[in-house]
Amino acid sequence: MTRMFDADVAVVGLGPVGATAANLAHDLGLRVVALDRATQVEPRPRAVGFDQEAMRVFAGLGLADAIAPHVMPYRPSEYHNADGRVIRRIGTAPAPHPLGWAPNYVFLQPRLEGALRQRLERCADVEVLLGTEATGVRLDDDGVRVEATDLSGRNRTLRARYVLACDGGASPLRTALGLSMRDLEFDEPWLVVDVLLHSGAGQDLPRTNVQYCETARPSTFVVGPGNLRRWEFMINPGEDPEEVSREDFVRGLLSRWLDPGEYDLWRASSYRFHALVLRQWRAGRLFFLGDAAHMTPPFLAQGMCQGIRDASNLLWKLALHLRGLAEEPLLDTYQREREPHVRQVTLAAKELGRIICERDVAAAAARDTELLRELAARPEGIVRQSLIPGLAEGFLAPVGFPAIGDLLPQPTVTDVRGKEDLLDAFTGSTFRLVVRHDVDASAVERAVSAHRAAGGFPLRLVRMTTESTPARPDEYREVGPVLDEWMRRRSCAAVLARPDHYVFGGARSVDDVANLLGSAQRQLRPRDHHLSDPPSPERGAA
Repeated sequence: MTRMFDADVAVVGLGPVGATAANLAHDLGLRVVALDRATQVEPRPRAVGFDQEAMRVFAGLGLADAIAPHVMPYRPSEYHNADGRVIRRIGTAPAPHPLGWAPNYVFLQPRLEGALRQRLERCADVEVLLGTEATGVRLDDDGVRVEATDLSGRNRTLRARYVLACDGGASPLRTALGLSMRDLEFDEPWLVVDVLLHSGAGQDLPRTNVQYCETARPSTFVVGPGNLRRWEFMINPGEDPEEVSREDFVRGLLSRWLDPGEYDLWRASSYRFHALVLRQWRAGRLFFLGDAAHMTPPFLAQGMCQGIRDASNLLWKLALHLRGLAEEPLLDTYQREREPHVRQVTLAAKELGRIICERDVAAAAARDTELLRELAARPEGIVRQSLIPGLAEGFLAPVGFPAIGDLLPQPTVTDVRGKEDLLDAFTGSTFRLVVRHDVDASAVERAVSAHRAAGGFPLRLVRMTTESTPARPDEYREVGPVLDEWMRRRSCAAVLARPDHYVFGGARSVDDVANLLGSAQRQLRPRDHHLSDPPSPERGAA
């Protein structure tokens, strides 16, 4: 690539989404310039939860150990009505966890962002410009010019192939282009309060997370890692958001649970909880990610997760395209895949918010009756992760192939050297063709060899075995039956997983593997193929 470009990718905004995107771009072999108008990580927490998908991404960046002291598995949630009665439970799926990590976590955002930033500083071909604001972009057919100004007032023009706008909910880049958000009709003012408990304090606090579904003032309690505890309070009509953020008012709210001498007030900030989705996620060579593309109410702890999925979805596609291994249509699958997923997750969070935020006494009583009936039928409640969908459209196999759009499970495995770890630690985040242990691997190898000989996309063969010691470098033995049981439930002899761990599709038999690989290759480089796809496997075929 010529040096007429300062970078392949310019990342505007280095919050958790932008910093993740920049790290992923580096690991995919792209040159990166990353800008943020702040000079340091925001010291106060904002997001407090992320899920197993985000943890899988952070682990793929080698950060699992670095952030471990600052994260903790998310505790189950109880919904209490005004009488203190439990009316709903949202639990956590039991082990073994399908992705290898706990389904949900609480965390300290400043520590996570710090780890992401520190990793960037160690990366070659990454230029980090802190205290530098992107003041404008100019798009053309070949690239993007980013106009930037640092704190001293010095102007600089950066030239990149693509720009990722990770510049937050207010997104100056989105505003400058006049792009509009679709309103999913949720707009409520809330106060978010974080406290640090003193040693030995808070013994009477709930041991789990609680949604106080009280009409007088709906509120939320979250058990954070270490001595962090979070409350969120709905701001009542007629109250001034600035006034309710004052320390004396906040301490008055907290007096229901804590005495003033039991904690230090870390922060109190008022927000409007929105449900918004950008109508156009791409403007030529400029893409929008995270809060710049969507805003989700916090009731499902999915706000930051949505942005991490954006980065995980987009960066491998950009890398393939820049290396000439995929054509332009692949980049358009970013919005096609992410928008429906974001919309469904946001609507699920909005529905939880509707339950929590009910202010009408009669409607709240009807709600309680309905939820108590559901709880009686299902005392264990619902599992939080069951509310998160897979992919429904985009870069996926044709209808008829199994497991389309699922997430590839990640078991603990043993390799040929006897080393034990999660599967991603051995295979990385690339295209993987995972083959069940009782399948004729020689037939699969022939299909893979033909794929490679024809100039197909980079692919890693992952063969599962039940032998106590795998015999080959591409063989792995499961410590538990997570992946094997999942493949059998999905009727898959083999599955093709994408670099973001979503399944392109499965093959019911080895005879389907060549068609599966061919379908993916045709979608990546449609101009190389002039014939239509072969018939898809029939549903339910052996």
